[in-house]
Amino acid sequence: MPGTLRTGSRGCCTIEDSMDAQRAANIIGIPYYVWDFSERFKLDVVDDFIAEYAAGRTPNPCMRCNEKIKFAALLEKALALGFDAVCTGHYAAIVTDEDGNRELHRASAWAKDQSYVLGVLTAEQLAHAMFPLGATPSKADVRAEAAARGFTVADKPDSHDICFIPDGDTRGWLAEHVGSAKGDILDGAGAKVGSHDGALAFTIGQRKGLQLGVPAPDGKPRFVLEIRPKDNTVVVGPKEALDIAAIAGSRFTWAGRAPEAPAVPFACEVQVRAHADPVPAVAVVTDGELVITPDVPLNGVSSGQTAVIYVGTRVLGQTTIDRTVSAVAVA
Repeated sequence: MPGTLRTGSRGCCTIEDSMDAQRAANIIGIPYYVWDFSERFKLDVVDDFIAEYAAGRTPNPCMRCNEKIKFAALLEKALALGFDAVCTGHYAAIVTDEDGNRELHRASAWAKDQSYVLGVLTAEQLAHAMFPLGATPSKADVRAEAAARGFTVADKPDSHDICFIPDGDTRGWLAEHVGSAKGDILDGAGAKVGSHDGALAFTIGQRKGLQLGVPAPDGKPRFVLEIRPKDNTVVVGPKEALDIAAIAGSRFTWAGRAPEAPAVPFACEVQVRAHADPVPAVAVVTDGELVITPDVPLNGVSSGQTAVIYVGTRVLGQTTIDRTVSAVAVA
């Protein structure tokens, strides 16, 4: 990123962060190299983020970064130079089964588990990946060891949010890069109930910040159910209308060995956000889509999000959600 200094604890890709890594490498006594992937990052992560929002979807840039940068662009460079693997500090584990297949699993510490954002990795990428913190009980232990070894990053704040929006103002950033225009807020029947200053500023499931001039007939709060960028409208409705009975996506991959018969429905668990609880579900590949039906409806799921499926602690695969099926009729 072009900025020289970090903004608080947001982000992890500034020149200052690069200098932190240089100092750590010096202490360990290992070579340190810097490659500039900013063009690839802009194309595969930032531009994708903009395009997805412009289409009314909710993207996950961390997934795209792992898929396209850390374990693609960086891994390609590493292998070309004779390195064995890309090693990161993600809290996840790789397990080799009795046939020699590498599997991606949750970390031992559930609270720190980050296997969800690695769900996009393929068998080839897992063959050249290492996650040494997977069995670490807590980050406090890592920080303590770093301090004992004299690393200046021992007390460095955790990075969070979207690294290319360092001030955390996603709404303002999107308005600048995508544009915004006033439009209508509609109910499920298509009647106008309010107005907005830009449809892309809203997210599925949002309750606050809605400029509604017409109250709901039952007096209950209304939530964002749909964003329609083509006609710049936002659809709102009751909370129960956020319940999703099924999700499906054609852009699916398997994290390691694929199921033996994916066209036959199989039991799994599905997770739709990095810190969400997994939900028991049934998945099947049909007509080129991975279709996932949770045992109980999911709440507030949007197209563009990533659904990661698990069998036990193993990450089986993922799909970018292309469509959702509501559990109730929108009114």
